[in-house]
Amino acid sequence: MKTKPWARALCALAVLGLIAAACGDDDTDDSAAPTTAPAAAEPAPDPEPEPEPAEPEAEAPEPEPEPEAEPEAPAEDPLDLASVCPSPIIIQTDWFPESEHGAMYQMVGEGWTLDTDNMITTGPLVAGGVDTGVDIEIRAGGPAIGFASGSAQMQLDPEITLAYVSMDEAVILGGDTPTLSVVAPLERNPQIIQWDPETYPDVTGVADLGELGVTINVFAGGTFIDVFVNEGVLSADQIDPSYDGGPARFIAEGGAIAQQGFASESPYSYEQVYPEWSKPIAFELIHDAGLPIYSQTLAIRPADLDALRPCLAKFVPIVQQAILDFAADPGPTNANIVQIVADIGSFWQYSPGLAQFSVDTQIELGLIGNGPDDTVGNMEIDRIQEVIDKIVNAGFDVDPSRMDPNNLVTNEFIDESIGF
Repeated sequence: MKTKPWARALCALAVLGLIAAACGDDDTDDSAAPTTAPAAAEPAPDPEPEPEPAEPEAEAPEPEPEPEAEPEAPAEDPLDLASVCPSPIIIQTDWFPESEHGAMYQMVGEGWTLDTDNMITTGPLVAGGVDTGVDIEIRAGGPAIGFASGSAQMQLDPEITLAYVSMDEAVILGGDTPTLSVVAPLERNPQIIQWDPETYPDVTGVADLGELGVTINVFAGGTFIDVFVNEGVLSADQIDPSYDGGPARFIAEGGAIAQQGFASESPYSYEQVYPEWSKPIAFELIHDAGLPIYSQTLAIRPADLDALRPCLAKFVPIVQQAILDFAADPGPTNANIVQIVADIGSFWQYSPGLAQFSVDTQIELGLIGNGPDDTVGNMEIDRIQEVIDKIVNAGFDVDPSRMDPNNLVTNEFIDESIGF
């Protein structure tokens, strides 16, 4: 018989384990007892434990705000001297204005004035045409100050900021009038010993003059002569210390004597200016003959170093650049130098031709230029020590404090990036 609808419902319930019933096929007697005992209901699984609530993650601390960057101070203007330098910066030179002083006059701007009585030029101090905010005062030396040395003049006049001081002067006189050189506008000393190449065609240098016993007319007290005599380059009996700076005796002797002079002036003057001679001369630099002094360095009083340090840090590179600028375009500055000499109206004469010759010679002979490196204006300690030793060996009385070249010069303020 057919399974009743309610039986089918019970079978469905049996799936859930609630009722056990036989579910036969169509010819099973619905009154028969079930042959299989109802399956026991499986126990309900233990309920899964509820997960423990997760501990809340610690909140990350809020980042501290970045400190506000302090505004950068405006870059210091290297050409602004007004806040660190005296005005005027006073420079004492060693002679009348000339092209060997070209870097100094290169720094004199338009509107300069001249005190003809005292031979003093004053004007705005400029660098590359830029006004630095202070004035510069350039004082002539030589006759203008009674032929006093630059170091002595600095001790007499505390207003002077820097003076021209040659290294032999710094060594010999420095015990009483100490100086500290901060920049060397000239790399080589322009001083020479000259002779007539027609009279002495085989002479090539000072040592040859020594071997021939030629009389050499020089200023009294010159360091180089004593050094050369001590080293046997010259003999004492051939030295005549009566030179007065003029050409008269050399010309009168017909070139039979030799004489001291300057490479940047003498060859031009003897050939172009003195009609009684009007021919070339020959010469050798004192530097090449064996005494490589730095001449005409710019020096301060050592006691002023700390006070002037901020000024020198800016001023010395300006001097270095002025050396380059003058060499590149000397015309305008040379014109000023020629005009100043004319306005002074003294015995010293200076023509445009001589001014240009001077610059050409300075460049050709390396009187201005870099040292063994790529920098202009710095000074070699070993070279200065060589000069000190030669001077001491020649018998000069040198204060012990002047035997250390580091007491004579400093390259502290030199900008090594400035050079030819």
